[in-house]
Amino acid sequence: MKIEVLGTERRRRWSLPDKLKIVEETMQPGVTVTEVARRHGLAPSVVFTWRRLAREGRLGDVGPAFMPVEITPVPAQAPSVASPSRRTGLIEIVLRHGRRIRVDREVDAEALRRVLQVVEGLA
Repeated sequence: MKIEVLGTERRRRWSLPDKLKIVEETMQPGVTVTEVARRHGLAPSVVFTWRRLAREGRLGDVGPAFMPVEITPVPAQAPSVASPSRRTGLIEIVLRHGRRIRVDREVDAEALRRVLQVVEGLA
């Protein structure tokens, strides 16, 4: 005899206010993360992760999102004596609060990611 249970998901989706409440509970004097996790039916590792994300200001992050992109031509510039080759493929990234970062197409992706994290206050 074979029994299969289908359709029930064991994971609960926690709202941001619930996560913040649970993280706040762990900050009370004399309370351990393990106690709070058990009280809410969570693994302690999940609560520790939420605490770390809260410290970093990233608890409410929903992950990568699509951003609007506008492609505009780069105005022609006269080559300078210091740099005879013209930069092609210039990319301008407009961030929150009007910040702008310009890079060319040969930018190192990992270096750009680190710069964006610092500029946006995520590092």
